Amino acid sequence: MLFLAVTLGFFVENQREHYIEHQREKQYARELYSEFLGDSIVVAGKVKVRLEKEKDMDWLIGYFQDSSLTVLPRSFYPAYTTVMYLANTYSFEPKDGILSQLRNSGTLRYFQDEKLQKFFGDISVCINNVRIRNEQEYQFFASPVKPFILKHFDFGWTNKLRSMDEDPGAPMLAIINRYRQGDKIIDGKILGLSSFEREEAINIISFYKQMLISTRTLQMNEYIKANHKLLEKLRSSYKIN
Repeated sequence: MLFLAVTLGFFVENQREHYIEHQREKQYARELYSEFLGDSIVVAGKVKVRLEKEKDMDWLIGYFQDSSLTVLPRSFYPAYTTVMYLANTYSFEPKDGILSQLRNSGTLRYFQDEKLQKFFGDISVCINNVRIRNEQEYQFFASPVKPFILKHFDFGWTNKLRSMDEDPGAPMLAIINRYRQGDKIIDGKILGLSSFEREEAINIISFYKQMLISTRTLQMNEYIKANHKLLEKLRSSYKIN
């Protein structure tokens, strides 16, 4: 009887632990789903604004080829600013706080599904690749883009733009978009015209554009696909709406 009681107690305790672990697994699945769903929305927005930046790059390259550098059209500085001045606005910073916490604490073992484990590994690789690419883009911005704009960019234009906007504390890209849709005119100029070289400007922007395209079509696209597969698997496995 004693042996039976001990065995039964062990069995009940084992079942209780299994139940608790299963409940925790479902909780962690929902938390992971929420985090990666949020990033799926963010990365889609980053792709959209990057495509708009690429269009500004094409326009600016065409303008620098043979247009006036002293009489600038109203559309010049919005494009010049998005291309040469705004950098972090276009970076996608993926989140993996919950996934890292589960991995470091050893609780990722609650997920026994081999396919799900593979998707966790795949998206971890994609996150790392995106971060490496972000650093490469920033390094290019740090040099040669930043030295170029310190010589030739009129920061007075962005200061006037912000001070005249209805919401001066808004992100600069939002302020630029409102300016483009409106009719007010803020004059700007290219500084240091005596040392400004059209070919240098065109080459910087052209290379920068190829870098952005590569990031969007490779690292970001691979992340989007991995994110989609993981969300789909979490939805189907844990009945998440």
